[in-house]
Amino acid sequence: MKDLLLLAILCSSLLPGLIIFTLAEESVRLRTTLNLAGALFKLLFIALLFFRVAKGEYLELRLPLLADMELVLRADALSMLFLTLSAFLWLLTTIYAIGYLEDAPHRSRFFGFFSLCVSATTGIALAGDMITFVIFYEMLTISTYPLVVHRGTPTALHAGRIYLAYTVFGGVMLFFAAVWLRTIVGPLEFIPGGVMEGIDPTLYANLTIIFALLILSLGVKAALVPLHIWLPSAMVAPAPVSALLHAVAVVKAGAFGIIRVVYDIYGIPFSVELQLLLPLALMASFTVIYGSVRALTQNDLKRRLAFSTVSQVSYILIGVAVASPLATIGGLVHLVHQGLMKITLFFCAGNLAATLGIHKVNEMDGVGRRMPWTMAAFTIGALGMIGVPPLVGFISKWYLGLGSLAAGQPWILIVLILSTLLNACYFLPVLHRVWFNQSRLTWSPSTLPGGRETTWLLLAPPLITAALVIIFGIFAHLFGSPLYWVELIAVRKYSL
Repeated sequence: MKDLLLLAILCSSLLPGLIIFTLAEESVRLRTTLNLAGALFKLLFIALLFFRVAKGEYLELRLPLLADMELVLRADALSMLFLTLSAFLWLLTTIYAIGYLEDAPHRSRFFGFFSLCVSATTGIALAGDMITFVIFYEMLTISTYPLVVHRGTPTALHAGRIYLAYTVFGGVMLFFAAVWLRTIVGPLEFIPGGVMEGIDPTLYANLTIIFALLILSLGVKAALVPLHIWLPSAMVAPAPVSALLHAVAVVKAGAFGIIRVVYDIYGIPFSVELQLLLPLALMASFTVIYGSVRALTQNDLKRRLAFSTVSQVSYILIGVAVASPLATIGGLVHLVHQGLMKITLFFCAGNLAATLGIHKVNEMDGVGRRMPWTMAAFTIGALGMIGVPPLVGFISKWYLGLGSLAAGQPWILIVLILSTLLNACYFLPVLHRVWFNQSRLTWSPSTLPGGRETTWLLLAPPLITAALVIIFGIFAHLFGSPLYWVELIAVRKYSL
């Protein structure tokens, strides 16, 4: 029964996706039913798994792959964090995408690859060893490319080529590093504390090189500078894809992989012994500041949000690299918090584009009067990114700041303060435009019942995620909240 539950979680998006590929464009009702049923069943199965893992139960499934290699699926506390986030946000993104692409062509192709993308993300979350992780990581690259180029325009195709160039190169490097490491230490199971115990000191130089290769290859998807170029270019994709790339799938897969490498392959003690974490902290800190500075100059709204993602995802990596208990909690909880805030912002950006044709920051003057609910959600997401209490962004930064001081690395606190100031500089002027400037454009009035600003399919998802940005900030220690779960991970899995 345990094995069936893990397979059910993986197949709940995979099977509907394969069926959706075969549907005619006119099969709207059946396609919608398959999309929503898959997302709802995945959440149901994860809920069953969630309570088992919360009780300390670990589920594992091993399938033969090669003579001396298995495909390993395992549910532990860390995998549940990423798995629950991806499944919940997939449901909301599916609802949003159904409304956003209502009259668009090639919807069966889109939702087919959309489901494969989520299946790959599920596999990454449940991967019990490095080889299984690599397989699903490459599946994610393949399944997201058609989503990036979905519109088929020259700009989209160019962005797709950039995306493939970076992610395929990163994938090849990851495969090479994983195979090299396996020849040295044997099976690369994800084990708390790592697999390096008793390793021959003469291999330390090789292990340092492999660590660098792993971080660089995973850093492509995690958008570490200078490996981030693909991410702003990919903003040509439809808004549901942008939300998926930034909040759920690709960038989080890279960050999650780095977490696994540092904590479950190399282990903190061994990483400290080889002095591997300071370079990661420096690289992540530079990325935080660089992304924020670049966001300041972007007039295209989605590109501004993209560079914000470049900056914000590296908060997770700073928490990993500092490796003190509080910093670890801050980094891991930001995996969820950043996802909620960023998907809210991209949903709102998509609403502006779909409803009013707004794509640029300088076109947003007074739009809060025309789309008050959308812009209220946007405001909550933006203030959360800045770190205004009591929103979830403040919780992440608070733990990261305390953790850096506890680890004797106060320079990290300076990075966080500077980043917060830059966040304010590229978000607050937008909010001023939205609420206080007079509109320079004339927008057509709403034709929806009651003068509603847009359809419920587009409006409900950002309102839900914005509400969670508030709730998980105010009630941070609520049972089952991201912070509650991360503290459980820190105690149970890493004995912090």
